[in-house]
Amino acid sequence: MSFVDEAQLNVKGGDGGAGSVAFRREAHVPRGGPDGGDGGKGGDVWIRADRNVASLLAFRDHPHRKAERGTHGAGKKKHGSSGNDLVVTVPEGTVVRINESDELLADLVNHGDSFLAAGGGRGGRGNARFLSNARRAPSFAEQGEYGEDRWLRLELKLMADAALVGFPNAGKSTLIAAVSAARPKIGDYPFTTLEPNLGVVRFHEHEFVLADIPGLIEGAAEGRGLGHQFLRHVERSRVLVILLDLASVDGQLPADQERVLLDELGRYQPDLLERPRLVIGSKTDVATEVFDGLCVSAVTHEGLDIFLGRLAALVDDAREVQETPELLVVHRPAQEGFIIERDGDGSWRISGRAAERVVAMADLTNEEALRYVHERFRRMGVERALARAGAREGDTVRVGPVELEYLEGF
Repeated sequence: MSFVDEAQLNVKGGDGGAGSVAFRREAHVPRGGPDGGDGGKGGDVWIRADRNVASLLAFRDHPHRKAERGTHGAGKKKHGSSGNDLVVTVPEGTVVRINESDELLADLVNHGDSFLAAGGGRGGRGNARFLSNARRAPSFAEQGEYGEDRWLRLELKLMADAALVGFPNAGKSTLIAAVSAARPKIGDYPFTTLEPNLGVVRFHEHEFVLADIPGLIEGAAEGRGLGHQFLRHVERSRVLVILLDLASVDGQLPADQERVLLDELGRYQPDLLERPRLVIGSKTDVATEVFDGLCVSAVTHEGLDIFLGRLAALVDDAREVQETPELLVVHRPAQEGFIIERDGDGSWRISGRAAERVVAMADLTNEEALRYVHERFRRMGVERALARAGAREGDTVRVGPVELEYLEGF
C-alpha cells in the first residue's frame, strides 16, 4: 500500500469550434455577402476544493480530465455553442503544481477555492468577420484554437485540528480508533499505517478532527524512509499530540523518544515547535517504562477522558487565534508580443502566444487565409523583426508546428 497524498493529473481545455465559410443565398439577393458564424469557445477545466472529497484516490487510475469542445459555426451567422466547463473536485488543502518544473500554481485551502487549470480554446471566427472594403467575399474562416493541455501534480496536505505524532507502532492507530469512529488497519509491526487516518472526535460539546499520522523515524527530516511524506501531513494541524510509547520494543526511553520526535519536527519546519502540543504516554496497560505525565491506554480507556478534555481545550484555543488562510493562486500576465530565434539548422522560429495563435487558427490550405496571416504578421511587426534579424528570401520560418517560407515584403 502506498501514499495517495500525491497524484498526477492531465487537464485539457476543450478545443474551440471552427468558424464557418458561408454566403447568403436568398433568391432576392443574387450576390449575397459572407454570413458564416463563429465557432464556440471550448470549455475550461477548473480545480475546486470540496470538503466532501477526502483523498486523491480518484486520480490514481484515471488521471485524465477533459472539458467539452465548442461546436462549429454555421451559415446565416449562426454561432456555435460554447463547450461546458469541467469542474474537478479535490480535498481541501490540495496544492497544485506544474508536474515538470514543480512550480506552484495554487494552494486550495478552503471549501470552494477554485483554480483555472486549463483554458478552453477560442472559437474560430466565421468568414463574415473578415468582410472589409478590400475583401468583399472572404473565402476563409478560422479554425478553432486547441484547448490548453498540461500535466499537473496534486499534493494533499491533510487538514486536521490535531495530529498524533510518534514512532512506528507507538499505538496511534489504536488510540484514534478508541476515541473516534475511524477504523484504521492495525498491526503489531513498524509502518503499519502507510496512509494517514482521519477521525472525527466528539467529546461532550466539542467536535474536532484528529489525524493519525504515519510513524516517524529518526532521520525523517532528511527524507529517510518515508520521512518527508509523513512530515508533510503535519504542516496544517493546529495542535500536535506527541505520543510516547511506554512499552517500546527497543527499550527507548520516553524522554529520548520525545527529544527525537521534536528534533525531527524542528529540522523539517521550525515553526512546528511553536504549535500548541500535548505530550502523553501510551500503552499504560502494558507499560515497561515510567513517564511523569498524562498516560493513557487505548485498550482499557484509562486516561482517555482527561486526554480528550485537554486536547479539546487546546483545539478550541487554536481555532480562535488561527485566521482562515487565504486562497493562494499564482497569477501570471498573458504573454505579449513575440520572440524571434535562430534554430540550429539555420531556420527561424517565431514564438509567443499571439503569433502562434494566428497560425494555429488559420486554414493554411486557403490562399486567401494565408495572405491574411501575412497581413496580420505585418501589422504585428513580425516582418520587420525578421528582416532586422537577418532573414533572407526563401528562409524557413517556423511558428509552432507550421513551416512557412520567408518572402521579402512578406
